[in-house]
Amino acid sequence: MSATSVRLAALSAAAMLLAVSSTAVFAQKKYDTGASDTEIKLGNIVPYSGPASAYGAVGKAQAGYFKMINDKGGINGRKINFISYDDAYSPPKAVEQTRKLVESDEVLLMFSALGTPSNTAIHKYMNAKKVPQLFLATGATKWNDPKNFPWTMGYLPSYQSEGRIYAQYLMKEKAGAKVGVLYQNDDFGKDYLKGLRDGFADKSSSTVIEDSYELTEPTVDSHIVKIKAANPDVVVIFATPKFAAQTIKKIAELGWKPTMIVPGVSVSVGQVLRPAGFENAQGLISAHYAKDATDPQWKDDPGMIAYKEFLAKYVPDGNPADSSLMSGYNIAVTMAILLQQCGDDLTRANVMKQAANLKDIQQPTLLPGVKINTSPTDFAPIDQMQLMKFEGESWKLFGEVMKGEVGTN
Repeated sequence: MSATSVRLAALSAAAMLLAVSSTAVFAQKKYDTGASDTEIKLGNIVPYSGPASAYGAVGKAQAGYFKMINDKGGINGRKINFISYDDAYSPPKAVEQTRKLVESDEVLLMFSALGTPSNTAIHKYMNAKKVPQLFLATGATKWNDPKNFPWTMGYLPSYQSEGRIYAQYLMKEKAGAKVGVLYQNDDFGKDYLKGLRDGFADKSSSTVIEDSYELTEPTVDSHIVKIKAANPDVVVIFATPKFAAQTIKKIAELGWKPTMIVPGVSVSVGQVLRPAGFENAQGLISAHYAKDATDPQWKDDPGMIAYKEFLAKYVPDGNPADSSLMSGYNIAVTMAILLQQCGDDLTRANVMKQAANLKDIQQPTLLPGVKINTSPTDFAPIDQMQLMKFEGESWKLFGEVMKGEVGTN
């Protein structure tokens, strides 16, 4: 085996070994619909088209990862059948595709469905059916509600938690600054906004304007002009990639130079910052939980080397600068660990039991200090992030790994 092949195998092997010690030995094999001696069916919906199509890279990375796993013999001898459909970031379409996956394709579980609106549309259905809705590619706080929705678990750091982190940063580094907010007028944007407001607490008067846009709007240019008229010193952009790029570019076109903050879901160099113009994004602030493939500090990192070699072989049209690929990859790695941990008990109940018992998992492409932990009363796998600033053509981390305390609502 060549040195390259050894490195390619490193990440998968390392991830699997994390779970081997906790894999139970079962007296007999147990299966629910979607699992057998030879196969595990995973259902997925992601916007390969529509206004949030930039996130389609998440599904492409996951398809590539499971192909790599299958090429190595699968998980506990079973191949992964990853069935991924396009929902175009449309809730009605999400319902249609999910019903098809659960009732026609008969998947064991729904894995990494993307977006707050789509997951909200299928939330009650999945729990009524008692089919796991696992590792959602959305950070809405409501996914961490094991008491009322025991079959649903998110993955990304909570949007409210992230919003609080930005408030902490602004109160410390930009005390007294006037803040303007652009947010998507749905659960996604409102969750972020709540976190920011809660973080400011009694200093919420720092926010001088909050303006929302609809996902169906072609551009947010008019909203940026409106926000500029309020003359804020800081603009917080709670937007998905397309609209985040538009905002950064429009602010530059107006000759305006406020401090700008974008959420971790819109930090892709390839999908957001390059279209916005690197020169327009200098000094941009955000927070993230995973390593950035464009950051030179990781060039000799074993996990990053393995990741880039994985992309070259299994997602050859993928741009390493697209952070959505990294997101999809990390979620898939966690799913592989979970399935390994399930052993030969591939019932839906055991899948959820094991998902609620992930302990101190350190994946090679997560930031140092960021660990995956769950419990029967805490369905938030990741709750740590680190601030970063865009300089040149890449993000530079600064400060310590932070944890934003999240409210109960």
